Amino acid sequence: MRCRLVSLAAQGATALIRNPGGEFSREEMAVLKKLSTPEKLQRFLDDLAYNTEPGGATCRSPRRVLRDRTAHCMEGAMLAAAALRVHGHKALLLDLEAEQDSDHVLAVYRVRGCWGAVAKSNFTGLRYRTPVYRTIRELVMSYFEHYCNLRAEKTLRRYSQPVNLARFDRIHWMTAEKDVWAVPEYLTTIRHFDVATRDQVRRYTRLDKRLFAAAMLGHT
Repeated sequence: MRCRLVSLAAQGATALIRNPGGEFSREEMAVLKKLSTPEKLQRFLDDLAYNTEPGGATCRSPRRVLRDRTAHCMEGAMLAAAALRVHGHKALLLDLEAEQDSDHVLAVYRVRGCWGAVAKSNFTGLRYRTPVYRTIRELVMSYFEHYCNLRAEKTLRRYSQPVNLARFDRIHWMTAEKDVWAVPEYLTTIRHFDVATRDQVRRYTRLDKRLFAAAMLGHT
């Protein structure tokens, strides 16, 4: 079932589109208003060029992503969080930690008590999730079989609880012209939870050839 981002819409109410803090320009708001469902937002992220600057050399604000039309997973997640906020949700990010691989960041939201996610990724299976997951762990584990490195090894190890980006409003994370490194730096400091025991990790197998080929579809 396609669901609007604002929970009131499910009850037939008119969705209120607002400009958080009055920070976005009229032109920026026109773009964000069009991203009125998670599916539209995910398609927008998928259409952005993947930022391949070495070592994640940038951490663009949503304003800069809208202007530059490029993003890696952190930048895409912040843009998604800002768009979700415009449509009435909290701006929530969730961090996934990996070993022998890059970490990944999701913008998460809830509809009728269930969690879903939107994300920018170079790997096919690490993007959108329909809001059907009852807990954060359920949502996280839906990424497990798809989270791999270039050796086809399963690399997901830990996850955080959602972080509300309202805590960074003082540095204008949505519209800053300078890189907003404070956000990813904070995500590395908070508590993370294991997805498996050490014994289970030792028993991990690699992705089979077909699943790995699917994961790499369109990889930059």
